[in-house]
Formats: sequence, structure tokens, C-alpha cells
Amino acid sequence: MAELTTQYMGLTLSNPIIVASCSLTKSVDGVCACADAGAGAVVLKSLFEEQIKADVKELERNIWISGHPEAVDYVRNVGLALGPRQYLNLIEQAKQKLSIPIIASINCVSPGQWADYARSIANAGADALELNISVMPIEPERSSEEVERMHFRIVEDVKKRVDLPIAVKLGPYFTSMARIAAELSRRGVAALVLFNRFYQPDINIDKMHLVAGYRFSSPEEMNVSLRWIALLAGRVACDFAASTGVHDGAGVVKQLLAGANAVQVCSTLYVNGVSYIETILTQVNEWMEQHAFGSLDDMRGKLSQQESDRPELYERMQYIKALVGIE
Repeated sequence: MAELTTQYMGLTLSNPIIVASCSLTKSVDGVCACADAGAGAVVLKSLFEEQIKADVKELERNIWISGHPEAVDYVRNVGLALGPRQYLNLIEQAKQKLSIPIIASINCVSPGQWADYARSIANAGADALELNISVMPIEPERSSEEVERMHFRIVEDVKKRVDLPIAVKLGPYFTSMARIAAELSRRGVAALVLFNRFYQPDINIDKMHLVAGYRFSSPEEMNVSLRWIALLAGRVACDFAASTGVHDGAGVVKQLLAGANAVQVCSTLYVNGVSYIETILTQVNEWMEQHAFGSLDDMRGKLSQQESDRPELYERMQYIKALVGIE
């Protein structure tokens, strides 16, 4: 058997398969099922920034503190300390039952006092924190620099409060992906998760209203993260986890060859069942044995741009070939 151990955010994972934040990881039983199937780590279902804020507002509404600024601050701090208690319970119970890394997740859109809740997550025993920053730049007057600064401020707010390793899960919509990746790394981000798959809307043409689009990814969607991990691996000083479109062992192998430290899976587990993790690991093992790789370190980044003798293939040359039919 090949050695599948990998390092991610300073954590030792028995293998590179991480179950992404989803409904499969919203309960202790779900997390345990993922671990039993062989997952190297799990990201708990995201807690939303709005949930944290709502808890504090509810507390303020139910306690008479008018005219007492000190009391307002106290109540807010209490609300953040308690937070959605169920989420902290999930972290605590998962840590008691399992030895694999447990990564908490917050879906956030702005900097602010909600970041104090990160302390509670750390105290509950989470091994790391993934910030799913879901800023959708829809305002025409907002510049790309403003959007980037928003990401930086969120990270800085959380970093001030906890010593946990932090991963940032990004969407692919940046003017300069390389720049924001490097800047986030410089600000202390331990890993980047590429890429977030945002909510996909559709339109019901009979009822003429918005509906949810197809919620699962397809293997074809992996190409965007594959390219960017191959471009950034070895050039940006942080780890990379590939996300979206990884459905089988071949997809895992591709992302590792591109330079990923770990791979997050989700849709394939809904389609094939959580036990499919074992199948994916078997497929990775078989490929490594066929190609005489004894460990992930032996193969990681072999096909990144930094290691390539034809780096142009990752950039303009592919476009030229597609455009004019050069073989």
C-alpha cells in the first residue's frame, strides 16, 4: 500500500480526502460516518455569520439595557460567547469521539464583531477554522480593491482572536487570483480552498420565478481549480485544498499532481454514498502503485507550472491551440 499521509495547515491527515462542509457533516453521527468511511478530515457544516449576529440581537431584544452602553457591550459579548450552542456542542462531541482533524467552518460576508465567536470555536476544540468568504461583488460602484480589502479585513479580524490555523475558501471571481492568494498567505492564512461553488439559480419558465439550480457539481467543473492550483503551488506560501468537481480517485490524483495538499469531496458522496470514500482511496492507491509512487510527497506538484518544462501550457498556449487549431 502507498503512503497516503499528508500535511494540511500543519495538521497530519492519514490521507488527503477531506469531506467538505455540507449536510453530511452537520451532526455527530454524520461526522462519524465520514470518519468510518476513511476520511482524512472533515469540515463541519458552515455556521453563518448571520446566525451569530441573530443570537446577539435576540439577546439584546430580551434584556432591558437602554441607556447603558456598558451593559450593551456586556450583553453582546455574552451572546458571542454562547453563540449557536449546538455548533459548539458538535465540535466538542466530534472531538471526543474521533481522532481525525475536525475543521470548523464559518460562512461570512463582512468583517465585524461576529469574529469574536471564533474564540468559542477554538475553545470547543476545533483543530482549524475554514472561512467560507462569500462576498458576491454585485454592486457596480464597488471596486475590485474594495472586494479584496473585505477579504483581508475578515481574515485579520479572526487572526487577532484565535491561534487556530485558518483556511480561506474562495470563489474564482477575482481580477488577480495570484495577487489575492499571495496577500492572504502574507496575512497568515495557512491554506486556500479552491474553489467555492456558489448557489446556482435557475428559472422555472412555467411559473416564471427563480428556483434552485442543480445542486451537485460535475467532474468537468474541476478544471478551474486544477489550473489555479497548478499555477500557484510552490509560488504562494500556503497549502492548497481542491474543491468542486472531484468525484473519484482520478480527480484526486490530478489535483495532487497539480500541487494540492488535500482534496475536498462532497457531491460524489451524495451521489454514491459516504462509503464511496473507501473506493476513492482504493483508486488512488492503485494508481500510485501502477506508477511506482510510494508516497504523496513523491507525486505532489509533479505537474504544477513551477515544475513544468513547458510552463506556457498553463497559460496562453492552450488558448491559442483552441482558437486556431494548432496541434
